[in-house]
Amino acid sequence: MRALNRDSPADIPADPFGERRPAAFHERIQLLGGQFHFESDSKRLLQIVRFAYAKLPPHRFSGSTASFRVRLVLASKARHRSTPIVREPPRVRPVAGGGIFCGAMESANFMALTPQQRSAVVVVSPDMLEFPYHIRYELLEFAVYMLAARVQRLVPLHAACVGGNRQGILLLGASGAGKSTLALHCLLQGFDFLAEDSVLVRPDGLLATGVANFLHVRADSLRFLMDAGSAAAIRESAVIRRRSGVEKFEIDLRRPQYRLALAPQRISVLVFISSKSAGNRPLLTPLRGAAIPELLASDQRYAASQPGWKSFARHASRLPAFELRRGNHPMRAVEALRELLPRDPIPVGGREGR
Repeated sequence: MRALNRDSPADIPADPFGERRPAAFHERIQLLGGQFHFESDSKRLLQIVRFAYAKLPPHRFSGSTASFRVRLVLASKARHRSTPIVREPPRVRPVAGGGIFCGAMESANFMALTPQQRSAVVVVSPDMLEFPYHIRYELLEFAVYMLAARVQRLVPLHAACVGGNRQGILLLGASGAGKSTLALHCLLQGFDFLAEDSVLVRPDGLLATGVANFLHVRADSLRFLMDAGSAAAIRESAVIRRRSGVEKFEIDLRRPQYRLALAPQRISVLVFISSKSAGNRPLLTPLRGAAIPELLASDQRYAASQPGWKSFARHASRLPAFELRRGNHPMRAVEALRELLPRDPIPVGGREGR
């Protein structure tokens, strides 16, 4: 039997995976309660990181700050592609095993992370650079949010959050219920903005953090704006196209006219947004405490399966909770929410009239 050919120790590279090779470019950002160290040999990939997370309020929780490392790799350009990217990249397929979490579009575009090592790698092919929106939301955000949630034991919610005086109103509801439109009007009326659709919460103290970088709204949502200047400014924003085909304005919130939550907000009220019309009745209907755990679990199917959910649900069920039905104008909902904040610090008129 012939012996198998084996490389001698001298033929094996000292660092075959490049794990100890220092990256050319670095960015450190305080984000979601943790300190993130992004590194890459690609300027364009680091530009995507800065576009996503630079100039955000540096949210911190009490106690020691967790540190994370995310390496972004621009893969070598392949000579041939079996599945060329034409209109948009394939959907991300989540895979997990052995404490490693992956999200793969295809062999050349994927993310892998391990909470135990507090680190992640995001690999992007050169032609994927034509889709920076998908890189941000489907690979980079995947890594950032999962690391922050798993390591810091935060509950990940599909929700929006606005408030004031470090008190937050958690806006819950299915996609399309109107969370973004309501959050836009709250923002323009001087509420502090925490997050549009992803909120991470400490289960015991109900302190919530998020990434207040962008707000996405459809063009038809602007018809309710009373200030023509605000509507015109939003129409100058970039337009993104969701996987569903829906196009939305991507409003960059890191501007002086918008109030972003400077620190984690303590959730004080739960509001479940309904697509039903309120008619002539009040928009807000109080919900009984016994019904809240079931409503939370049905609204947050992913979060309900995560560590910390039982503690979160127990504490959240003790909060005031309401169903918010639709009125004839979003400003009615804004005024209803204003009444829910304790010691309301938000001036009537907010910023839209400025």
